[in-house]
Amino acid sequence: MESQPYLSPFDIMRMLPHRFPFLLVDRVEEFVPGPGPNRAGSRIRATKNVTFNEPFFPGHFPHRPVMPGVLLIEAMAQVAALACVEKDGPRMDVAIAGVDGARFRQPVLPGDTLEITAECMKDRGQILQFRCEARVRGKVVSEVEIMAKMFPLRSELQ
Repeated sequence: MESQPYLSPFDIMRMLPHRFPFLLVDRVEEFVPGPGPNRAGSRIRATKNVTFNEPFFPGHFPHRPVMPGVLLIEAMAQVAALACVEKDGPRMDVAIAGVDGARFRQPVLPGDTLEITAECMKDRGQILQFRCEARVRGKVVSEVEIMAKMFPLRSELQ
């Protein structure tokens, strides 16, 4: 019997504003909070099942479908955002403020399952820095450092 995820697809949709075709996280398997008073040191692990039905495959590329690198970065950023937002806390928005050291080590193809991890390296209140990796069958396919900015959803301000 398979264990329950830390966050189900319904939890993810409650916490992230993204929807089809830009919601790129299927499940969050694990979240480990950091040891201190802020989010530094927290880690999260999530999955994305890459199917042949993804809307980008017909154009990228018809002769050899490959998941675009920018969408790999977006998937890692969404996982990092899920590490920022409290499961039952106020609704927050998280935006990419910077991307450094992006590497694409091998292509992501239809049928692959991405295992994405993000670790919070620095927490400065509204600004957080994450080290992220995407793996397929245990091999690193992409990695990046992402700086994120958190702020209350506009509807929360009214």
